Amino acid sequence: MKLGVIGGGAWGTALAQVAAAGGRETLLWALEAEVVAAINERHENSLFLAGVPLDPHIRATSDLGELDACDAWLVVTPAQHMRSVLARGPLGDRPLILCSKGIEEKSGALLHEVAREAAPNSPIAVLSGPTFAHEVASGLPTAVTLAASDSALGEQLRERIARPQFRIYVTDDIAGAEIGGAVKNVLAIACGIVEGKGLGQNARAALIGRGFAEMTRFGLAFGARRETLAGLSGLGDLVLTCSSTSSRNFSLGKGIGEGRAPAELLSDRRTVAEGAFTAPVLARIARERGIDMPIVQAVDALLTGGASVDTVLNEILSRPPKAEAL
Repeated sequence: MKLGVIGGGAWGTALAQVAAAGGRETLLWALEAEVVAAINERHENSLFLAGVPLDPHIRATSDLGELDACDAWLVVTPAQHMRSVLARGPLGDRPLILCSKGIEEKSGALLHEVAREAAPNSPIAVLSGPTFAHEVASGLPTAVTLAASDSALGEQLRERIARPQFRIYVTDDIAGAEIGGAVKNVLAIACGIVEGKGLGQNARAALIGRGFAEMTRFGLAFGARRETLAGLSGLGDLVLTCSSTSSRNFSLGKGIGEGRAPAELLSDRRTVAEGAFTAPVLARIARERGIDMPIVQAVDALLTGGASVDTVLNEILSRPPKAEAL
């Protein structure tokens, strides 16, 4: 199986590195001409993944039509651009493995729903889990979830992509794998705020625990399974993303906690902090569905300028005591 990778950012490049292991030709589509040139000429992506030598079997292109020769596509575009990028390509009936994390802002659709609309004949799978791109590209041990409703497709893709240092666990719970990855981005912003505000490790641990409760409530409302949310693509990814400035969302929140304006931080970023786009739509859906998500609502209020950090903290800390339950 020849794999194509759509998206030349850090995560797309890291996945191309995994796909090319063992001398397998891998074609990566990137929007930026300088990324294409650097990968083909110097086997590096200095713009998004500096310092990591890339497998010479990775070839980059800016022509999406070239990926028509690939048997399956790893889709690693920013979540808000996935629909428009897929609309540009000759999709046919090839499998699409969705590797981005988020919810489409305008429609409120999960990304597998977007992909099914854009490519109705393509089998859909979701790859998600606790992954920092530079570690994956450097060959450090990583484990992820691969979700596919067709178990045979899931096993076929696992056999093609997995490596000893890149373990893949298969499930058929596509919604669960996607929801974990989307919600954790918003919660990571909240944890970054706790760090930037200097509120301590106790506060961050409490936020991760209560944030996981919010993730679980939301996931169960949309048919996700509890064990998926408690696995690599949910709790595992939440812990990683809420614990390091290597996370774009955590570092965004840290800046907000330190007193910088969200608009300033977002305009100054080359890479996308998906949680900033996911928070408003996630908060809206939660309100419409009556799902209690106070941390998500607080992050939304901060990002939209509706409240200050101190006000939001006071509101959360003054919530009435309750039994610890999801």
